[in-house]
Amino acid sequence: MKVVERFRRFSWRHEFLLAALLIVLLAVAGFVKPEFLNLRSQLLLSRHLWEFALLALPMTLIILSGGIDLSVGSALGMCAVAFGATYAASGSLVLSCLVCLLTGAAGGMINGWLISRLRIHPLIVTLATYAAFRGLAEGFSQGASYSQFGEGFSQLARGMWWGVPIPAFVFGLWAAACAAFLSWTPGGRYLAAMGYNEQAARFSGVAVDRIKFLLYTFSGLMAGLAAVIYVSRFDTAKADAGTGFELDVITAVVVGGTSIAGGRGNIGGTVLGLLLIHETRQFVSRQWQVEELKSIVIGLLLIGSLLLNRFWHVRSRG
Repeated sequence: MKVVERFRRFSWRHEFLLAALLIVLLAVAGFVKPEFLNLRSQLLLSRHLWEFALLALPMTLIILSGGIDLSVGSALGMCAVAFGATYAASGSLVLSCLVCLLTGAAGGMINGWLISRLRIHPLIVTLATYAAFRGLAEGFSQGASYSQFGEGFSQLARGMWWGVPIPAFVFGLWAAACAAFLSWTPGGRYLAAMGYNEQAARFSGVAVDRIKFLLYTFSGLMAGLAAVIYVSRFDTAKADAGTGFELDVITAVVVGGTSIAGGRGNIGGTVLGLLLIHETRQFVSRQWQVEELKSIVIGLLLIGSLLLNRFWHVRSRG
């Protein structure tokens, strides 16, 4: 009983359970399909992870603060088209990357302004821009795709530094920065306070509107960065890039322990949630090759995570 009580009070219990589940999954996968754990296989499979991972970082901050962003997948598609159109007009990869990032930041600023200044609920705003961003991408590109950006550019997504994929370094830097922000700065505490009780945070002097604006701008910027990696990986920029990404990103964040109601969450849990979903999806896909089964398993993971979150929250209050 003492062990159970200590675990109940352990602040990282959800992350501990996620790590245990990940270890069990890898052990089973290694037993059933030994080549799955091969380093080369894992490096190749990791290419499917990094765009989701980058989008999950600002999503964690936004959900922690009590918000939501349903437009990240559409924003990625809009940024991809901006990248392709700029390259077609200028032939400059540097300018194309810059326009891509600025387009994402501009989209995030629109979300942030509507949410923070007009006080429209984030669900409504981002549901509207979810459709608007995709429509802009499709209308501007007229359904055409842009490609042939050069072999050198494709190395951004496929290349290695010291045996590690380049996007992994990019994600690691941003993840470390977000984790440090949450853990060691007043801003991180403000986000949690906003998630617990936004009105109380306002009365406490927290600049809630400014923080919301910056959060959604950051989300748009990361959508632009994810778009650069996406285009590099596929060597194609088109309007349907990022379709369905928003649900997978939100799932990873919630599985990682961030409360959908706000107030609780951390980057470490999100990273574990990303890895657990990624490894589960790839193992199920390679073992059974049934697309529907992947969705069922991920759905069960999400439900299980929500139940665990609810269980620990109720126990900690009791």
